[in-house]
Amino acid sequence: MSTAVAPALSRERTVRRSVPRYQVAIPVDVTVLRSGIPDSVPGRALDVGDGGLGAVLAGELFPNEPVGVEFQLPYIGVPVRTRAVVRYQDRLRCGLQFLGLTVEQQGMIRYYARCTGEPRPEMKIGEPPRESTDLGQPEVATEPLRVEDSHQQPRSLQVQRLFATILAVLAVAAVLGWWHWQRGWKELESKLPNRADISDYVPIKVPAKMMEQRIRHKVEPTYPEAARQAKVQGVVVLDVVIGRDGTVMGMRRVSGPEELAQPAIDAVRWWRFEPYPVNGQPTEVETALAVEF
Repeated sequence: MSTAVAPALSRERTVRRSVPRYQVAIPVDVTVLRSGIPDSVPGRALDVGDGGLGAVLAGELFPNEPVGVEFQLPYIGVPVRTRAVVRYQDRLRCGLQFLGLTVEQQGMIRYYARCTGEPRPEMKIGEPPRESTDLGQPEVATEPLRVEDSHQQPRSLQVQRLFATILAVLAVAAVLGWWHWQRGWKELESKLPNRADISDYVPIKVPAKMMEQRIRHKVEPTYPEAARQAKVQGVVVLDVVIGRDGTVMGMRRVSGPEELAQPAIDAVRWWRFEPYPVNGQPTEVETALAVEF
């Protein structure tokens, strides 16, 4: 069993170095479909970037398992909800790669990156420890320049040659690390679906009555106390995108009282539907759902 796990972990380290990651400490909610029933696994994100995030979860996932991810970045008022795939799992820590991030969601992550500053430092593969570049050489190299003794000039040349050799070794190590990263990344991309197909795909619009008949799990909305005291009532209509696994991937308010929009969104987010088939295959669909208060 150890021989089967090792390649997955090695590939994961290659993927994590594909894009910058920024340190973060925020709650994250991962939804995974087990035996046709959605299971919510809470956890905490450790770093995040355009390509995915690393997190510590309160449950076990499996490599290449599709999941739904929801988290809210600091400085951002809107949560990020998207699909992802598990790229590695080591005890309770796992790495998730995003699939089909929208332009708005990419903008949220990049805005957080600008607010955070420098990306989380990670040592490149094959790079020697940084202490090896010091070796006390600056003091040794500068001291002979101040002394005009001819007996110390050969030692100064040796120090310069040693320093040049170290720089050459570091350059070769960086090139080898970059080449190894490129090869691993191309190997990973060859096994993923075409991202252009994912980003250009437009969900099929399905009538609301048809999708209401396919509801398998429904969560009732919570009536806000402020709206109750103000006697705010009505129907909130949401435009909802439902994924191939029957989970809600995204939504926006179309009409209805603004005070009741967020409770309606929080409830519909956990609704689960029977996947809508097209030519015998589950398909993403777009529909309108009404939530009455």
